[in-house]
Amino acid sequence: MQLAGGSARRISVNHDIGDMSLDALIIGGGNDIAPEHYKGDLNAPVKFDPQRDLLEIKWIKYALEHKIPLLGICRGAQLINVVLGGNLFQDIRSLRRLTHNRPGLLPTKHVFLEENSLVFRVCGRKTLRVNSLHHQAVREPGKTLQVVGRDLDGIIQAVEAANGQKIIGVQWHPEYLFYLPSQFALFRWLLA
Repeated sequence: MQLAGGSARRISVNHDIGDMSLDALIIGGGNDIAPEHYKGDLNAPVKFDPQRDLLEIKWIKYALEHKIPLLGICRGAQLINVVLGGNLFQDIRSLRRLTHNRPGLLPTKHVFLEENSLVFRVCGRKTLRVNSLHHQAVREPGKTLQVVGRDLDGIIQAVEAANGQKIIGVQWHPEYLFYLPSQFALFRWLLA
């Protein structure tokens, strides 16, 4: 964030920011989202953090209510989707046909963006090479979200607000790809 001209503050169950106002909010990657938040399989073997889920759900609702720009990264994109009423694939590994779930920080797969989308305008490219650290993904977009990017298997990789609100969710980790102008542009957009 600092490289893009912002000043970041960490919010977590161990880091209370008090009543500080926010200009933008990033919900980052991490553990799975607890299945009860999106009517998932409660018996599936998932690793989740209930306190983090509740904290980040609270902040997403706050950002939506106050029209604060939102960037969801991986788990963050999934959680924004869940808060807006969407659901998730709990495990996409069996859906992979043309791409492999090779977790890594370096770009290993392609994402194809809709040319009329905000994400396309921000990143400046129709096809992106991205990294992949996830095994869950958006299944159906929530209210006011539209799908704007998919991978070769058709799995949703990017969503954005359909109502003009400043929201982007990406399934990859642009913070590890900041050296690529198309990825750094997401952080510049958030702060613009």
